[in-house]
Amino acid sequence: MSQALQRIEQTREALVDALAARNWDAIGELDAACRECVDEVLSEAPVDEDAVRSNLEGLLAVYKDLLTATMGERQAIVDEMSQINQARSAAKVYHLFG
Repeated sequence: MSQALQRIEQTREALVDALAARNWDAIGELDAACRECVDEVLSEAPVDEDAVRSNLEGLLAVYKDLLTATMGERQAIVDEMSQINQARSAAKVYHLFG
């Protein structure tokens, strides 16, 4: 296995760990590293196309999980902001009539 493929595998594993810990800073850094690894693999002459395909499919699965997690986090923030806005509106009404 080429070094670039090994780096993709290591980065994928690190992304899985960072996602499990919800470490968004690490995920951002690993995403940049992952892009570099993929560019490197794609620029090389493919030695083992099956290994490249397998690693990239594994990486795709991790990114699907990341997307699902980020959408869930985003929705949680939207819900929280809605509750804050409702509480703020209720406080304004209370002060008007209190």
